Order: sequence, then structure tokens, then C-alpha cells
Amino acid sequence: MSDPAKVRRHAERVRELVASVVRSQIKDPRLGMITITDARITADLRDATVFYTVLGDATAQASTAAALESAKGMLRSTVGKALGLRHSPTLTFVLDDVQNQVKHIDDLLTAARSADAEVQRLAAKAAYAGDAQPYRVEEEGDEDESAEGESSTDDEPRGGDPR
Repeated sequence: MSDPAKVRRHAERVRELVASVVRSQIKDPRLGMITITDARITADLRDATVFYTVLGDATAQASTAAALESAKGMLRSTVGKALGLRHSPTLTFVLDDVQNQVKHIDDLLTAARSADAEVQRLAAKAAYAGDAQPYRVEEEGDEDESAEGESSTDDEPRGGDPR
């Protein structure tokens, strides 16, 4: 197969060529405010996927998709001539819905921030279920009394000679 660096270079070149041709040569009135965001090409350099975004609503996106489909032949011949490959790669156009994904992520972050604020608010009002210090802390007076009452510790054997 092809070298991955060569594939990346060709994909970048495809993105630049398609963006240039869309900007300068396609005069279709259905074409909206389009930005070519990325291009990916297979390792055998036969199929290229071009990602684009369109500024506008769903009708603008649909009309831009139709305009790109009608101009696909001209775009493929231009890309094939410029790349100088034996076979011109077939072009597939995919709407890159980055704006929708960004909006979804922003909504998730807003929900997480509000949930964190709610947790902080509840934590500020919280009190310990038991004592604030759950472990027994012997005070100085208690240590003297317990030392007098003990006759042996757990470390010493009870009963007599361990032999």
C-alpha cells in the first residue's frame, strides 16, 4: 500500500483543491456559505471523502449538498489532473455537523455545571451523621487511668513460660 505520509499529503491537497474550485469555479446558485473542513483519502488513493460545513438552516444544507453532487464530475476531474495520479479518486461529500456537536457538548457542560452547583449547595448544608471525630481520642486524664488498671498487654504471653 501507500506511505501514510503520502496519503496525508494527498488528502490535504484534495481539501485545498476542492475548496479552491468551489470558491472560484462553481457558479451554482444553490451553493450556500460553504467551508471545506477536511478531506480523507483511502490508502489506495481511489476514494476521497470531503467534509464540509454550511452556514444556514437545513434547506441551505440540502441545497448545498445538491449543488456539490451536480458539480462532482468537474471537481473529480480537476482533482485528478492536479494530483497526477493514474486514477482520479472518487469524491464523496459529507456534511460535517461540527456546530451541532459543539452545541450538544455545551449543553452537556451546562448541565454538569448546574449539577455541580447543586452538589456544592447541598454539601454546604450537610452535617456529620455521627460525631465530627469518629475515632476515639484518649485525653491526657484517660491515659493515666487506663495504665493503672492494666496488668498485661496483648504482646506478652499469658500464663507462664512459653517453652
